[in-house]
Amino acid sequence: MTKSIWAIDPTHSEIGFKVKHMMFTNVSGKFNEVHVAIENEDGHFETSDISFSAEVNSVDTGNAERDNHLRSADFFDVENFPKISFKSTKITKIDEGQFKIAGDLTVKNETKNIVLDAEYSGLMKDPWGNTKAGLSLTGKINRKDFGLSWNAALETGGVLVGEEIKLISEIQLIKQ
Repeated sequence: MTKSIWAIDPTHSEIGFKVKHMMFTNVSGKFNEVHVAIENEDGHFETSDISFSAEVNSVDTGNAERDNHLRSADFFDVENFPKISFKSTKITKIDEGQFKIAGDLTVKNETKNIVLDAEYSGLMKDPWGNTKAGLSLTGKINRKDFGLSWNAALETGGVLVGEEIKLISEIQLIKQ
């Protein structure tokens, strides 16, 4: 078997998240500087070894004031914890193109095993002869599990920022 090495195509990928704001709307964000490396046997997704990291300083919610608050010690504490990382531990095929990816997510030196739902779109050649692969990932985590516990109470009850974070990523890979 031949080992294939894949890297992220940053211009056609987005590593994002959503969180409830004021208990009734979602705020979306993404990380603009990410690194994804995947190795597998003959391009077979279920044999993949996946690693991911994001530069936390690149967090982008479309609001500079909110982004600066996320970078502060109240949330990510970029000065002390500049990266978020993920390393796969097991990939399970559920159905054709559908997988579960278990792995270790590290945020602020807290590492927890999480499971992501993955939709693998297969392989394709682009117009320039590059072999590409498509991958959609979704999952959920509780931000407090990773030391992201800042919040503010609302006058009407509830809190400003929800605990559940929805992870949403669309990734295009390039065979190296």
